[in-house]
Amino acid sequence: MTFHSAPPDKLGAKHPTLRQAVTEAIRQSIFRGKYQPGERLVEEQLANELGVSRYPVGEALRALQAEGLVEISPRRGAAVTKVSEEEANEIVELRASLEGLCARLATRRCSPDDRLGIAELLSRGESASAAGDNEALAALHTEVHALMARIGRNRHLNEFIQSLRDKTAWLYATSLGWRARQSWAEHAAILAAVASGDEDLAAILSSRHVLNVGASHRKRHDEPDTSEPSGVPAFPQLLADSLPGR
Repeated sequence: MTFHSAPPDKLGAKHPTLRQAVTEAIRQSIFRGKYQPGERLVEEQLANELGVSRYPVGEALRALQAEGLVEISPRRGAAVTKVSEEEANEIVELRASLEGLCARLATRRCSPDDRLGIAELLSRGESASAAGDNEALAALHTEVHALMARIGRNRHLNEFIQSLRDKTAWLYATSLGWRARQSWAEHAAILAAVASGDEDLAAILSSRHVLNVGASHRKRHDEPDTSEPSGVPAFPQLLADSLPGR
């Protein structure tokens, strides 16, 4: 679950809301796997990395403690939270239910222009999948959720579910690379259902996708799964039949 990326930009002279900027920088470093579960978060070290004083770092750590990402104890100080398997399962269960609602709303409100946008996204995804470009598929994963959020048009749902997406991406970071093609196949089927107007199918597939990621991650620890995705055509006929002019 290790993602090593470039250090965050110096924040002290760039952001008017410094506490929020520091909080977000540390949050994203945790989600990317720069700081591992159980790893200590030393205020002085973080302040030097971010180019700020220790005060906003301390405030940020307390804010992240309220989110459940950081634990603070009198003796040890701050550390990245260790999430139990039970807690991880609870997060996945909640996200699976809400992703189903998100897909249902997107299906209900999908316009002809939205269907064209889905077709374009599917075309790029199938090209990336055929080329084995996992980096491109990871970027498209984000685009799928952004598109569904835009089509569904429920700001409160989108804001809440994004925090769950961030947490599951953090929890299952080691599964995202090797499972990229399978995840794309599942996303393609969801998008096809949305474009075809099948609310129930879109909701079921969207919820099942989240549960599949969790199950695959657990299985990965016991027995690597090298199977190829199956059951989803390169360009779903269901979507092709629903597009304008086809």
